[in-house]
Amino acid sequence: MITVYGMSMSGNCYKLRLLLEQLGRDYRWVEIDSARGGTCTPEFLAKNPNGKVPVMELEDGRVLAESNAILCWLAEGAQGPHGNFLPDDAWLKAQALSWLFFEQYSHEPYIAVARFIRGWTPADSPRRADLPRLRERGHQALAVMERHLQSADWFSGQGYGIADIALFAYTHCAADGGFDLAAYPRIGDWLARVRATPGFVPMPDLDDEAVARLALPD
Repeated sequence: MITVYGMSMSGNCYKLRLLLEQLGRDYRWVEIDSARGGTCTPEFLAKNPNGKVPVMELEDGRVLAESNAILCWLAEGAQGPHGNFLPDDAWLKAQALSWLFFEQYSHEPYIAVARFIRGWTPADSPRRADLPRLRERGHQALAVMERHLQSADWFSGQGYGIADIALFAYTHCAADGGFDLAAYPRIGDWLARVRATPGFVPMPDLDDEAVARLALPD
């Protein structure tokens, strides 16, 4: 059985939960509170010296880190509702991979980080000064996605797949970071399509402490 070490409220970890559920794969979830040092223990660092979740461990002891790399491994040859979760065609696969790289380089560092600062740092944190810059760059990423969706329904080639899962993970909760998605109607339609896919599961609710911090003024 696959074991996933993750933080339920993390979008990077939610990606794996969503794909595993949609694949119908058995797995064991070990909750790691990275916000309170859970990734800094000797036991966790032995699995991932980079000190980040998620981490996937196989029964034979092999360990894989980095959420999108894990998505690729899980999706290889796996059938989804519109074809394979990762296309077999080399060109379509490269297109899906390009969106995975976009998510980690141009999307997650701004939209996810803004969410983290608002929900997991105190009101007087100096990191809150970064929010205007993060939102500017995050809106640039959302605009790129909106433009793509003018001529396509999905980000994983011709159907729903792991690039959609990766981008959904933090886009659907972008409001937590202070992003208004009303200006992106095609993204709104795409989010609805993802939620309608077979086996979809939502991200777990934020805890009360995070919800209270999100309500604080920036």
